[in-house]
Amino acid sequence: MITLHHLETSRSQRVLWLLEELGIPYEIKIYRRDPKTRLAPAALKAIHPLGKSPVITDGDETIAESGAILEYLVERYGAQGPVELAQLQAAPGTPEYRQSRFWMHYAEGSLMNWLVMKLVFMTIPKQPMPFFVRPIARQLCAQVQAKLIDPNLATALSFIEAHLGQHAWFSGTQISIADFQMSFPVVAALARGADSTRYPKLAAYRARMEARPAYQRALAAGGPVVMA
Repeated sequence: MITLHHLETSRSQRVLWLLEELGIPYEIKIYRRDPKTRLAPAALKAIHPLGKSPVITDGDETIAESGAILEYLVERYGAQGPVELAQLQAAPGTPEYRQSRFWMHYAEGSLMNWLVMKLVFMTIPKQPMPFFVRPIARQLCAQVQAKLIDPNLATALSFIEAHLGQHAWFSGTQISIADFQMSFPVVAALARGADSTRYPKLAAYRARMEARPAYQRALAAGGPVVMA
């Protein structure tokens, strides 16, 4: 049986969502973040040397990295899922396949870099430090966000908004593996300051995704998706 080693408020929520959509048996083992550092516990290193989540074990297989896990689950178990999910991975050579491949890589290769930086520079001024340092830290972090992070995020979100204006799901008219990969950055972007009135298609996509019963079951099993 599949075991998902799930870290709270982490990218492994996308794997949990896919497992719920596929309706295949699995177990979930939840790991809590350190309350001070917010880092993953050392116990995850006993599962995989990187000590990160998500990780799944399936028999003798141990698989890390979101994209690799999603691909493994779709390739091995996709045919066992509901009929409406039969096209989670489009046929190679089709426009849907190319879109899916692009968004699978874009999520972690480009978009998450800016979202992680946004979280870091929002968090730094809130950390313990001498009182006379805090105004400097706050000013520096604000400048980095204003001059570097926010412009790049705005470009990325405008690009996504335009795409979702023409497609119900990231690879076309049907949900695909790309939607599971993009789910975490979509929620993270809207949680970290993206104005839903400026990006109504993005907000509508999140609502469409969150309305799915399997997504709701994943939330109930794994908890909130992101750290705001």
